Amino acid sequence: MTQKPDQVDEQVDLKSYALVTAAYWGFTLTDGALRMLVLLYFHQLGYNAIQVALLFVLYEFFGMVTNLIGGWIGSRYGLKLTLFSGLGVQIGALSMLALLPATWPQWAAIAYVMASQSLSGVAKDLTKMSSKSAIKMVVPKNAEGALFKWVAILTGSKNALKGVGFFLGGALLTWAGFAGALWMMVGGLSLVLGMSILFLKRDMGKSKNKIPFKQLLSKTPAINALSAARFFLFGARDVWFVVGLPLFLESVLGWSYTGVGTFFAVWVIGYGVVQGAAPRFLRRPDGSVPSGIDARFWVLVLVGFTAVLSIFVGLGWQIEPVLVVGLLIFGAVFAINSAVHSFLILAYTDSDKVALNVGFYYMANAGGRLLGTIASGLLYQWFGLPGTLWGSVIFLIFAWLVSYRLPEELEPQIA
Repeated sequence: MTQKPDQVDEQVDLKSYALVTAAYWGFTLTDGALRMLVLLYFHQLGYNAIQVALLFVLYEFFGMVTNLIGGWIGSRYGLKLTLFSGLGVQIGALSMLALLPATWPQWAAIAYVMASQSLSGVAKDLTKMSSKSAIKMVVPKNAEGALFKWVAILTGSKNALKGVGFFLGGALLTWAGFAGALWMMVGGLSLVLGMSILFLKRDMGKSKNKIPFKQLLSKTPAINALSAARFFLFGARDVWFVVGLPLFLESVLGWSYTGVGTFFAVWVIGYGVVQGAAPRFLRRPDGSVPSGIDARFWVLVLVGFTAVLSIFVGLGWQIEPVLVVGLLIFGAVFAINSAVHSFLILAYTDSDKVALNVGFYYMANAGGRLLGTIASGLLYQWFGLPGTLWGSVIFLIFAWLVSYRLPEELEPQIA
């Protein structure tokens, strides 16, 4: 069962929403391009699957730490600080990576890239936490229908642009080289930061009361359960997405860098489009919004589909078309799962603690990605692409089981 949203004025603060969204879009383009640049460039240099996975470990680990601490900082000092800090740190990380000496030995290069990726992890999650939390500030209180719509639009558009970033990463590596591509992104993101500082005047997200640091891990059962489900959901994606699939496409199927980047672009753009349209897909005649029941149903659908895909890929039957079409369908169902989660985390919290709770939730998201990234390198090295897909099935089963702890009826602003 679900609860109907109150009949309220759903007018949002469109100026603040547009400014926050534009800053998030600019960051997302560089984040997607950077992921593809690092993965393809260092695989080209001879790094194996496990070594490539190591390059992203600190990215995800520091994302976990940043979401936890960043949510507390945003609650105390406002979301403008965390948003601008995220953009600035990413500029520094891109510049650092562009200055990597080509003559360094492999062990030193790995350590250097891991350090720069740790900064990118900090930057990504400062920016994401700020942007997602800001939506709660600009949508009227208790307007659950409007909240679902605007969260879906922000998240869907972000993911579509991240797909464009994947394409840019593969294409720029071919056209401009590694360092040239990075310096181009530094210039573009510097412009985004300057425009954000100039035009975003409203501060958002400050708690009315001082929140003690010890409350970082003090959450309601609903938020804890949703965060755990998010952990396993994103682990299920990244276990094949981060290392296994791009290396398989490039080294086994013989795809070009631009071809690999284009596929990931199409996948993430499609994922973003479905996520942005999720409120229309999930709309009910009575006007009710998603609840824990929806979260359980859609992850179970994804479990079944991924298991079937894993069987076909393991058998090697028409591997290329089956893999391409199958993963596109996976992306669409995954997008609906993600959209439901993104709505529920904001529905479960009130405006006074939104940055704190969203930070905690995205800490779990980053934790799942971290585990998925490590598993992606290990499973691909040991069992190939089918092993990464079966790993995804296991993650999804855990996400489904944890989702049984979500409330069956939506109780907005319970945290």
